[in-house]
Amino acid sequence: MSNLKFYGDEIITGPGTLSAIKNLEGQRFFIVTGKTALFRNGTIKRAEAFLKERDKDYDILSGIGANPSVSDVEEGLIKMKAFNPDVVIAIGGGSVIDAAKVMALMCEYAALTIAEIRTGNAPEKRERIMLVAIPSTSGTAAEVTRAAVITFTEENIKIGLKTKAFIPDVAILDGELALSMPPSVMVESGMDALTHGLEAYINKNADDFTKTMAKGAVEGLLTYLRRSFESGDLESRQHVHNFQCLAGFSFQNAGLGMDHGIAHAFGGRFGTSHGLLNAIALPYVLEYNQQDLQVAEDLEQLSRSIGKNIIEEISDLNKTFGIPTSFQAAGIPEAEFKAHYDELLKNSLMGSTQRNPVTMDASEMDKVLKSIFYGEKLF
Repeated sequence: MSNLKFYGDEIITGPGTLSAIKNLEGQRFFIVTGKTALFRNGTIKRAEAFLKERDKDYDILSGIGANPSVSDVEEGLIKMKAFNPDVVIAIGGGSVIDAAKVMALMCEYAALTIAEIRTGNAPEKRERIMLVAIPSTSGTAAEVTRAAVITFTEENIKIGLKTKAFIPDVAILDGELALSMPPSVMVESGMDALTHGLEAYINKNADDFTKTMAKGAVEGLLTYLRRSFESGDLESRQHVHNFQCLAGFSFQNAGLGMDHGIAHAFGGRFGTSHGLLNAIALPYVLEYNQQDLQVAEDLEQLSRSIGKNIIEEISDLNKTFGIPTSFQAAGIPEAEFKAHYDELLKNSLMGSTQRNPVTMDASEMDKVLKSIFYGEKLF
């Protein structure tokens, strides 16, 4: 039996749809955003203008960076609770949206702790606070998923906290916001989205719904990612914005795999970009997983659809985007890799790896990690 939920109440998509803010119900609006980029390009100022136009009360929490930690969430929560909002609007990348998800839920349920959420004891819905997600990057699909990735600094690991209460009520996909992404962010977020689609597509939990959406997301991203990188035009950025969201629909219902398990382990230890880690590992992970006959068949069907071997296509994309071929080439020091290897191996087996189509143990993961780190072929 599948119990599917793809998104909240509404998805609003298209250039200029940031203006939908002025149609939101509620009086007290709390904006959660990043450090400077959306202030510099005028996005936050425009959001404020829409709220002022409707005489709404609002406050802003800024400064959420990449890989938000437990302490980042707890510090932001203090300001959110003091304002006591009706509506929380998260404007920014996936990290901003993830932090806002956790804060909004903990603001509504004052006694709730992150430890309880981590152990699966979180409420499954919000009753009072509306959550609106407006992504400025095209990759995480945080605007439609029930996961919020938070860094547990003491353990040097990123963990995807999960509850249906994290699914935003409204998602606004405005491609104009994605126009301001620098090339590195566009590339890394886009490859993160492609990884979402591919890992959902080959997941053993995928059903007719999620498999079809995942395949469509992958094909759409492969069509528009290069164009978005090379020309950065609004049309291609809006398409990528939409297809990364579609990939989110699929992976939140089917699950991911060991590419994400590995990326969370290495990202938690070294702070390396999540999308970059995913992109580097993806050809190795697909090569390894296709020893499963069903995965091999799925990838063959996808290769026929795009007219090229899918693993070769990903490797070519990485080359076009200037993505290194190994973790070592990406700047992770060999000495640090060796010093923390036992932790990296243990953490790579956690989280999304538990849903990998090929069951992983320490000896097999050892082969995979060393292959990805040094850029050596698995087979």
